[in-house]
Amino acid sequence: MAKKPKKPHQSGGTPATVALTAAGTVFTLHAYEHDPASASYGEEAAEALGVSPDRVFKTLVADVDGRLTVAVVPVAGSLDLKALASAVGGKRATMADPAAAERTTGYVRGGISPLGQRKRLPTVLDASARTHDTVCVSAGRRGLEVELSPTDLASLTDAVFATIGRG
Repeated sequence: MAKKPKKPHQSGGTPATVALTAAGTVFTLHAYEHDPASASYGEEAAEALGVSPDRVFKTLVADVDGRLTVAVVPVAGSLDLKALASAVGGKRATMADPAAAERTTGYVRGGISPLGQRKRLPTVLDASARTHDTVCVSAGRRGLEVELSPTDLASLTDAVFATIGRG
């Protein structure tokens, strides 16, 4: 009996890179040595890659009126929860329980990617992403970033653009 071919993510890829490859999206992977003592995963990535922190985006999971929602904002700032709620037609947003975020996305905190999540969640990409030719987001594990156009990122995640970052 012939062996079943391995799925791409079984041979070292992540669900995010598998999704990008399957979609035929142009992207660049950037790996760096993750320091477990780092206080900010996103700022660590920006520094390690030599990329401006306004081009590196962090993926946050929030609870908007009882529904988990993904917010993608520059690591140089913070998430405006009220603006996020408004962007998805909600009234109130709070940060999601980390265990619920990990369980729902299939990723661990600090490595949550907006791409290839276990369950597709409503996604909002900060409007500042449009000012860059490419942005970097987590590729699905700590120490691995993917660089792609913000338009492709929005298309692949069905994201809406809105001003949800501050700072």
